[in-house]
Amino acid sequence: MDKHFEFGANWTRFLQLVDEPRIARATSALQTLLGLERLDGRTFLDVGSGSGLSSLAAHRLGAKVHSFDYDAQSVACTQEMKRRFAPEATDWIIESGSALDADYLAKLGTYDMVYSWGVLHHTGSMWPAIDLVQKRVKPDGLLVLAIYNDQGQASERWRQVKALYQKLPGFLQWVLVVLIGGMLLFQRVWAMFISTLLRLLMLRNPLLPMQTFVKDVKKTEARGMSRWYDLVDWVGGWPFEVASPEAIFRRLRDHGFTLQEMTTCGGGLGCNQFVFRRGPSA
Repeated sequence: MDKHFEFGANWTRFLQLVDEPRIARATSALQTLLGLERLDGRTFLDVGSGSGLSSLAAHRLGAKVHSFDYDAQSVACTQEMKRRFAPEATDWIIESGSALDADYLAKLGTYDMVYSWGVLHHTGSMWPAIDLVQKRVKPDGLLVLAIYNDQGQASERWRQVKALYQKLPGFLQWVLVVLIGGMLLFQRVWAMFISTLLRLLMLRNPLLPMQTFVKDVKKTEARGMSRWYDLVDWVGGWPFEVASPEAIFRRLRDHGFTLQEMTTCGGGLGCNQFVFRRGPSA
C-alpha cells in the first residue's frame, strides 16, 4: 500500500490548541528529556517536524534550529507555528525534506542534537532512515528517537487496523478512531477495576491503580501534545513499523553510539524513547 496517512492535516487541526501553557509544557519536557536547562549555541535538527512544537521548544531554549518534513502540510504547520510564536527568529530554518534522501541529508551537515520523535517508523523504511539520520549527529552529540514498540502479534493486529483506516472513506475513518479510542479506554478502566479489587482483597493500597491510570492519561499532555490528535495519528498512521528496545540499542551501538537514557512503554502500546550519544572520535 503506497498511501500515506495525512499527518500534516492532523497537525494542522492540532495547531488550534497551541497556546503558551502548552508550549511551556513542551519546553519543560524537552529539558527533562535532554537533561539540559538551556541549549544556547547548540544546533538542533528536527527530523520530521510535524506540528513544529518541538522545534519551537528547542528555539525557546536557545538552540539554532533546522526543521524539515516530508509532508507539505506539516512544513506549512511548522511555518505557521514559527509565524505565531517566534516571528522574529532568524536562527530557525524550516523546509521540505525526506529522512530517506541521502543527498539532501548530507547537505545539511552535522548537528549537536538530532531529534526525531515518532517519525522514522512512518517512513516505510525505518532502518535505512535510522542509518541515514544518525550520520547527522556530531561527535559527542545527541540523537533522540521515539520508535513504536514491537508487540509481536499485537503489532500485526494494529497494522491491519491502520491498513483498514487507509481504505475507509473520511467519515468512517473518524468512526474507527472513536471506536478504537473507546476500546482502549474500556480496556484501561477494566484493568484498573480488576487491579483495585485484587488490591482490596490483599489489603493493599487500592488507590495505586487509579494513580497510575491518571499519570498515564497526563503523560501525552505533559509533552504539550493532545491525546485526541495523538489517537488519530495512532489509528491512521501509515506506513507503520516497529522495533524492540534491544534492536534499536544494537543498531545505534554498532554506529558508535552509547545509550544515555531510555524510557520504554513497558512492553505495551506506544513509543520507546531513546537518547543516544555519539562517541567523541566518531
